Amino acid sequence: MALVPFPGTAAAHDPEPPDLEDAGGQMSFLEHLDELRTRLIYICLSVLSGCLVAFVFINRIFDFIMKPMQDMLPGGNKLIYTAGAEPFMLYVKIGFIGGIFIASPLVLWQVWKFISPGLYTHEKRFAIPFVFLSTVFFVTGGLFAHYVAFPWTWKFFISFSTDYMVFMPKIDEAFSLYTKMVLGFGGIFEMPTLVFFLARMGVVTGGFLLRYFKYAFLIIFIVAAVISPGTDVMSQVIMAVPMLGLYIISIVIAYLFGKKQPADAL
Repeated sequence: MALVPFPGTAAAHDPEPPDLEDAGGQMSFLEHLDELRTRLIYICLSVLSGCLVAFVFINRIFDFIMKPMQDMLPGGNKLIYTAGAEPFMLYVKIGFIGGIFIASPLVLWQVWKFISPGLYTHEKRFAIPFVFLSTVFFVTGGLFAHYVAFPWTWKFFISFSTDYMVFMPKIDEAFSLYTKMVLGFGGIFEMPTLVFFLARMGVVTGGFLLRYFKYAFLIIFIVAAVISPGTDVMSQVIMAVPMLGLYIISIVIAYLFGKKQPADAL
């Protein structure tokens, strides 16, 4: 015969219901790996879709990237290639880079979907601002590299031309330099967005960033030396100066939008 507990007896021993706000963060290591695999698949599909769109406009994108390089060469010189497959591979690479920028909102959305299970409910409302701001700053970084950073670096290399020495770059080497700078600055320009959300979550404050500015200054120049596409000082300075400017902007953002500290904690 089954024993029927008195009303309220079992309830006294039942564990407390989990906090709904914390429920989203409870995932095992294997579940995290499975989630990462799923997001990587979606990211690959997003980039592939972006590449297909880019290849529709490949000639316009090709002229947008390569024509300014050629225009800055002295004496109307042209970029050269020494292997028959190089021009074809250049079109493929340009389509891939274009696809990354076209698919960047979808890629960043998948990044958010991966990190969101570990966030509180009130933090998950930042999804749309995160995707929007991250996309804007990523594209802005790419445009900064295209219109400012890369031309300065390119002109610096061209300036060594003399009457007996002429700069005749190969197309794959020139585009490799361009790609590193565009993607590098796209990532660097994400700094204000990252600081904005960390400040809103109370992880960092404007005072913290300002207090450790001298250490950030040193780290920025070390990172610039590592990720700089060239070994010359000019490339490193061109990478470091915008990073310093973005760090200062991030301090202001953290002060303006940071999580307010209670009066007794100050």
